[in-house]
Amino acid sequence: MMTLIFFTLLFLVIDYYVFQAVKTVSDDWTPLWKTIARTAFWVPTVLSFAALFWWTFGDPYGVSATTRNWIITGLIATYFSKVFAVVFLFIDDLYRGLKWAVSFFYKGPSGDLPGEGITRSEFLSKTALVAAAIPFGTMVYGIVSGAHDYRVRRKTIYLPNLPKAFDGIKIGQLSDIHSGSFFNKVAVKGGVEMMLQEKPDVLFFTGDLVNNESSEVKDYIDIFNKLKAPFGIYSVTGNHDYGDYHQWASHAAKQKNFKDLIEAHRLMGFNLLMNQHHFLETAGEKIAVIGIENWGERKFSKYGKLDKAYAGTEEAPVKLLLSHDPSHWDSQVRPLYPDIDVAFAGHTHGFQFGVEIGNIKWSPSQYAYKQWAGLYQEGSQYLYVNRGFGYLGYPGRIGMPPELTIIELKRG
Repeated sequence: MMTLIFFTLLFLVIDYYVFQAVKTVSDDWTPLWKTIARTAFWVPTVLSFAALFWWTFGDPYGVSATTRNWIITGLIATYFSKVFAVVFLFIDDLYRGLKWAVSFFYKGPSGDLPGEGITRSEFLSKTALVAAAIPFGTMVYGIVSGAHDYRVRRKTIYLPNLPKAFDGIKIGQLSDIHSGSFFNKVAVKGGVEMMLQEKPDVLFFTGDLVNNESSEVKDYIDIFNKLKAPFGIYSVTGNHDYGDYHQWASHAAKQKNFKDLIEAHRLMGFNLLMNQHHFLETAGEKIAVIGIENWGERKFSKYGKLDKAYAGTEEAPVKLLLSHDPSHWDSQVRPLYPDIDVAFAGHTHGFQFGVEIGNIKWSPSQYAYKQWAGLYQEGSQYLYVNRGFGYLGYPGRIGMPPELTIIELKRG
């Protein structure tokens, strides 16, 4: 109830403040258009309040996760954008306040300060509305265009111990599918087809198949099971795959959900490695693929047991690790397993927002993770962090498109 009261008052203050700009801008319009504009302004407010009351007194978990996600996205997009307008309007109000305060100490020849009278500036009102429209429009564009704008990113890694039989092996990586967030099945199918066109020799999936419930992937199994590779597809679990962020009726229900998730991997043809390893073999030579359950720093779960998965791979000339969370690399992999050549991770999504132009790479994600997107090297060890195939929360991407990774391993 306190949360409801807080957000209701906050939204009202923001809306009332921005409404002053709408009134100023529409002052010279015809009565009909003035009425339409001023009435239409309050429609999103009414819908927002209805959503808040429904969330508090209704049954938000009685609808699909996708519906809940769209409601939250709508609220955030609407009021996040209006905050930009408030900033410009506050500048105008601050200027008026300063003029009013100075007027007590200084009187010009006519008794007034030079310049305009103390009124809300029409210019700043228009600027405020434009300032609100830009982030809102950008977020809409990120949903319509950015959510499924799949990009192939290619890297070559040179490993001196790579067996000749594996020289030039092409590895495809997908991560963070988050099937519970999808809203365009055709576009998802297009992303899978793009990966197939790359003809990878082996495919890795580095976790977070769903948001919370295994049922989320049900409608997409017949899409992802089209993925094929000569050496097979190997996968691991991410922090969202365990249902830890969902309220379950019982512990047994949560366990069944995870069993169903494991079955989904099987139905898609993914070889799920749960603290296990597998050898890729050809022409009498082999390399190791090691896969662990989620292991993350801070609040994230630590189900992964690298010691268990690693055991038995000691003699492999090259070891490839699938571990969902990139923080695992600095925390455990590099200090304790210096012979793991390349680690593959995801998890960060690149925050689904950022700027990547030439050598310039920035995202809020970098303030939480030292390694957050792309290829990293420390000594003879490498880490690749995939920016994610899907999305979570905000159903779009801005400047950080979904990724299909192709990594070629070469002797050198």
